[in-house]
Amino acid sequence: MIKVGEAEIKRIPMNNELDVIDNLEDLEGFLLSVESGGLGLDGVAGVGMATNNSDGRHFVAVFDANNKLLHARWITQEIFDTGKDLVRNGPTKH
Repeated sequence: MIKVGEAEIKRIPMNNELDVIDNLEDLEGFLLSVESGGLGLDGVAGVGMATNNSDGRHFVAVFDANNKLLHARWITQEIFDTGKDLVRNGPTKH
């Protein structure tokens, strides 16, 4: 089980275990897709970064208003360290 803020997650629903975000451009693209509705997620209320307690891997998570995990993508340690402001403040619109 993983705890992210008040949300407890039993399983991380990753679309593709091998599709890891490893650069800030891909992280920004992911955030823009979430923001624009490009992933087809309903009820998106927030995005955050977290760490899987069972194996230490980091991920970026999309939550609804009840802190239910809607979608997640694995991220590298570098993106976990350098992408926090991008996730916190949102991507720059182009």
